[in-house]
Amino acid sequence: MKKDNDFSQGPVWRRIMAQAIPLTVAEIVHLLYNVVDRVYIGHLSNTDSMALTGVGLIFPIVSLIAAFTSLFGTGGAPLFAIARGAQEEEKASRIQSNVFVLLVGCSLVLMALCYAFQKPVLYLFGASDASYPYAEAYLTLYLLGTPFTMLATGMNGFINAQGFPRIGMLTTMLGAILNLLLDPLFIFVFKMGVRGAAIATVISQVVSALWVLRFLTGKQALIPLRRDHMKIQLPLLKKILSLGIVGFIMKGTNSLVQIVCNATLQTYGGDLYVGIMTVVNSVREILYLPVSGITSGAQPVIGFNYGAKAYSRVRQGIKFMTIACTAYTAASWIAVLAATRFFVSIFSSDAAMLAAGPHALNIYFFGFVFMAFQSSGQASFQALGDARHAVFFSLFRKVIIVVPLTLLFPRLGFGVDGVFMAEPVSNLLGGLACFITMYLTVYRRMGKAEEAA
Repeated sequence: MKKDNDFSQGPVWRRIMAQAIPLTVAEIVHLLYNVVDRVYIGHLSNTDSMALTGVGLIFPIVSLIAAFTSLFGTGGAPLFAIARGAQEEEKASRIQSNVFVLLVGCSLVLMALCYAFQKPVLYLFGASDASYPYAEAYLTLYLLGTPFTMLATGMNGFINAQGFPRIGMLTTMLGAILNLLLDPLFIFVFKMGVRGAAIATVISQVVSALWVLRFLTGKQALIPLRRDHMKIQLPLLKKILSLGIVGFIMKGTNSLVQIVCNATLQTYGGDLYVGIMTVVNSVREILYLPVSGITSGAQPVIGFNYGAKAYSRVRQGIKFMTIACTAYTAASWIAVLAATRFFVSIFSSDAAMLAAGPHALNIYFFGFVFMAFQSSGQASFQALGDARHAVFFSLFRKVIIVVPLTLLFPRLGFGVDGVFMAEPVSNLLGGLACFITMYLTVYRRMGKAEEAA
């Protein structure tokens, strides 16, 4: 095994950051796929905020596609890392190839279902007669990229788990930079508006997927994709799904939360506040990226050392991940408080949105630091294959806390503010519950195992 790909060597924090930095860059660049679309669309002339509102309505569908990608991708990658750490390369290869087949099959089914039920679903998600044409125009073309999106995102984790985070970074950089260049061309030069943004995104997704497949089938991969391992094996499928259900629920519940938020905001505030939620979600996605990069970088390192029974290094990894995420989210919260209007203005020049948006953003990001505890706790559970706890705390924060509060607070007299208040309350309650449980179970258990060894 090459030294650079052996996570049992060198300081744990350095191993995590060697993974996390390129992964964070990759995540930032990947976000350009959708964020750049929103920036350009939000500043289209003669649409007020309606085009941005329409594109925001497809967030639940994008989250649902991401959920199924995580079901297989984040279910297989940690198992792959554990198998690689235990020197079981044959098993690792079968896991990787099975995930590839599952992603391809699922993407085709999802694409067909979304096309079949597109109109009623968008109205269910909070569309109005004014915003639906924009949502329909974008989604119809965006769905064509579903197989490529799922392959690029789902299989990229296996590049990272093999110890090639820079290659994983390039996966998203190539597509996202292409999207950045094509967006103004299709939107403004070809005057295709929302449809142009969707076309640029699909082309970029195709490029990313081809890059991933080229690497995983090439000579540089430590464990390449093998056609003879692509037959689905039920024991592996069960393990992949049992662990991947964590990522599925995390992203699937994102979809549920977005649906409930948009529908409630449509009732209490109308299209303007659905558009404001699009901006709020966009800012959250941007500011959450380093947290995602750190936890994603830590998971293969923690999983590898767990497979190698290096429990001291597992604890070091969890500790560093938690401290880094906490420091960053605290700094992000301060940044939002200091420049709230600026963040809103990135996505819209509409006067009504600039007037109401900053207040909503301040409410939503209150106590953002507690998100670090939720993320660190769930990442630890998932890295060690503890799907039961990871699933529970994802459901606990979003389904048991966020959704009911999103429906309840507006009815208690808080109006649209109540929708944005649900997030900080869930971060506090859900984040602390998740982290404390992880500390009392996983972290302390590793300490006892270390002492026994």
